[in-house]
Amino acid sequence: MGHDKLPLHGRVAIVTGAGGGLGRAHALYLAKRGARVVVNDLAIAAAEQVVSEIVANGGEALAVAGSVTDEAAVGAMVHETQGAWGRIDILVNNAGILRDKSFAKMSIDDFRLVVDVHLMGAAICCKAVWDMMRAQQYGRIVMTTSSSGLWGNFGQANYGAAKMALVGLMQTLAIEGEKYDIRVNSLAPTAATQMTHGVLADASLELLDPALVSPGLLALVGEDAPTRAILCAGAGHFATADVTLSNGHYVGAAEDAGEQLVARWPDVSARADAIVPAYGFKQAERELASAGSGLPALAIAR
Repeated sequence: MGHDKLPLHGRVAIVTGAGGGLGRAHALYLAKRGARVVVNDLAIAAAEQVVSEIVANGGEALAVAGSVTDEAAVGAMVHETQGAWGRIDILVNNAGILRDKSFAKMSIDDFRLVVDVHLMGAAICCKAVWDMMRAQQYGRIVMTTSSSGLWGNFGQANYGAAKMALVGLMQTLAIEGEKYDIRVNSLAPTAATQMTHGVLADASLELLDPALVSPGLLALVGEDAPTRAILCAGAGHFATADVTLSNGHYVGAAEDAGEQLVARWPDVSARADAIVPAYGFKQAERELASAGSGLPALAIAR
């Protein structure tokens, strides 16, 4: 297939934490699909090694060292990318760290550090490309979430909190970016990397090649990408997850509302008619409708 026929031909992508593991697999995959790739990592040698692999395969890439928590470094990376290639179409927020311990033994410093790298790092990178993506009326952003955030894992209170927070960031950026054709999605990967050794059994690690996750990016960053999707990927298997809202049950303002809630808990939590709200205020709109307010949606103070 000629370069101009590749699905990401002409697109420019930044992948953070791409010097090894999943980020490296992402960078190699995006380049193979025609994108020009900025390989970001804390270690310049690791980033340059990935760039050399991309170039050896006929692709174009640029190595940029820097922490995603450093606003100046991220700003310089965006400026350098714009100078080299004139635009940024794709941002894959992949950089991350682990500081696993049970919550009882975890220091607040270790909690804060993990949130800073995963959540604040992604926010800083998104902010750095946001105006450019709005101006060019095109952008594709991927957050890296995790099953640890969506459903919890022992010893990962800090990591799980940060990873679920990224879903919240995705939801709002997708809404705010919609009229600019900026689509924002999340990837929940399961892969054998430096971060998962010691967490998963050796036999499982062999099946969880990071390269089997990266094809999921094509669905999330292509021209026809969805927005606000959570794609779970590992070992060549793909599924989607949603934050749903049950149909619920109205108990009103009675003195025994709490007792009624306890008694009707099965009705409140029943999933049969659950929905995926298009926006957060959907909850309040439905609550007011259930209470018989008759107020239009826009009457809710924002």
